[in-house]
Amino acid sequence: MTEINTLLTLPRLQVQAANAVSGPLTWGFPSPTAFTGFAHALERRLKADLPAGFHGVGIICHRFEPQVFRPAGSFTRVFCLTRNPVGKDGGTAALVEEGKAHLEVTLVIGLADWVSEDDRITVLAIINRSVMSMRLAGGSLLRQRPGGRYAPRLETWPSDTASRNETFRRLRRYWLPGFALTLRDDRLVEALQRLRDSQPEANTLDALLDMSRLNIEPSTEPDTDGFIQWHVRRREGWLVPLPVGYAGLSGLFEPGQVLNSRDAETPFRFVESLYSLGEWVSPHRLTCLDQLLWHTDADTETGIYRCTNRYTDFLNPDFLNSATDGIA
Repeated sequence: MTEINTLLTLPRLQVQAANAVSGPLTWGFPSPTAFTGFAHALERRLKADLPAGFHGVGIICHRFEPQVFRPAGSFTRVFCLTRNPVGKDGGTAALVEEGKAHLEVTLVIGLADWVSEDDRITVLAIINRSVMSMRLAGGSLLRQRPGGRYAPRLETWPSDTASRNETFRRLRRYWLPGFALTLRDDRLVEALQRLRDSQPEANTLDALLDMSRLNIEPSTEPDTDGFIQWHVRRREGWLVPLPVGYAGLSGLFEPGQVLNSRDAETPFRFVESLYSLGEWVSPHRLTCLDQLLWHTDADTETGIYRCTNRYTDFLNPDFLNSATDGIA
């Protein structure tokens, strides 16, 4: 695993008209693949100045405004869509449904390079120029607001555990108010086991739908008047269905073998979306940087291309007792 030596923070980026439809089943906040893709594109642009590369990206959302409205008399929301101009024959063109959202996010990127204090001003200027010329999740980045709170920052990431805990404790204050996106595969496994107690034929998709929807259930026992009360099933944490990557549907084709593929120099494969459960967690509840960062994991043999996050790896009591001594 690559060692992190410097931490790059891109605070409170304002994104306009980002893609709000990241998969075939859900809509909402962009997929982690959008942010790992953004970090990868930025890494390629900065190869000359930061040759050692990046190591993970943390996603913290401060504001999310989906561009939707509720028609009169309806309980469901629909996207605000644009009507294309009329064609040459005077008829209206087909309406292509696109979901858009405005959002404000902070990205925390681990760098393998050492950036000295003398070079930080120059490197930050190069990074800022590159970031502002890119798109994030298909949306446009608005001009940064004035003030040190909104300026990119580079900080040395200490090598010893105690100093890292203290640095992380200090940095996470700047990410409030907001919520960090984490991966909760463990909650999906628990939901599947619980569902199979009553439905032995249930699969993972059934468990995902069960955890994602609003479940209204009757009480197990009647009240004092003999009536059965109905209530919304409560669950711990702010859980959301999350597209985390892609699974291959075909073999790996040689570059240029598939007609009209986007890149004629990269192997090609047909894929479908992978879903899991995510959880929005307040940054002050995170105990270490590893809980925040998302990484990419590609297995060309099995055809699995997905984003991973180690939030649950550091939830055991032994780790919490040792980590919170330095940051609580």
